[in-house]
Amino acid sequence: MLELECAQASDCGRIRGHNEDYLGFVLPEVPEQAHSHGWLFALADGVGGQEKGEVASRTAVEELLSGFRRAASNEPLRSLLPRLVQAANERVFEAGLAARPGGVAMATTLVACALRFDRVVVSHVGDSRCYSIRHGIAAALTRDHTVAGERARLGMISREAADAESRHVLTRSLGKRMFVGVETSEHFLANGDVLLLCSDGLHGAIPAAEMAGIVTRHTDLNAAARELIASANDRDGGDNISVQLIRIRSVERVGIYRGRPYKLA
Repeated sequence: MLELECAQASDCGRIRGHNEDYLGFVLPEVPEQAHSHGWLFALADGVGGQEKGEVASRTAVEELLSGFRRAASNEPLRSLLPRLVQAANERVFEAGLAARPGGVAMATTLVACALRFDRVVVSHVGDSRCYSIRHGIAAALTRDHTVAGERARLGMISREAADAESRHVLTRSLGKRMFVGVETSEHFLANGDVLLLCSDGLHGAIPAAEMAGIVTRHTDLNAAARELIASANDRDGGDNISVQLIRIRSVERVGIYRGRPYKLA
């Protein structure tokens, strides 16, 4: 059976008066659910400059977690997770319309990962990120939906310039429209891997290699999360800072035949 440990932390930062980030997770309540549903982790960052960013982020995560709990047993995560993110988008959009006469512009980023057996499925919208840390090296499993990120992918600017130039200007977010483009990928897990989900208050302040070093240095994930937030506050602190850490203790190798998993010898 897949076994893991996790930790999360969130902080307002040194300048913001309130926290517009929101985090949540769903763990199997009984061992059978580890096979039938798995684990879910989600992190959202309410879009600055929009009204009710903290409402948007909380609404998105709570809708996602609720949908995951209601999901049918053994539904493939590769199709389930983007469907749930789309439902979260609709919920935020509808909440904005209902907030007052004429509606309110509410928006949030969202990154979520669902784990089962030996794989993780990652879905995201916006610039909150998911990294895989393996043997002390961080690899991004998401790509920023920002103006700078799109220009970098087209080769118009360098990756370094993308980190500095208009990196906060989003091209996608939840809640702006009834439908949104959800980007989803699937990855194999290995014993000892750590998944790191974070808002831009963290990855905008600390390079990925440094985040990987902090996580690798700690056996206690809670201590690692605290140091990541403290380091981001020391470097910048101009935004809310949130992080989720998931360490893979062991995986269960399976094959997939006609959409159904079977255990490998």
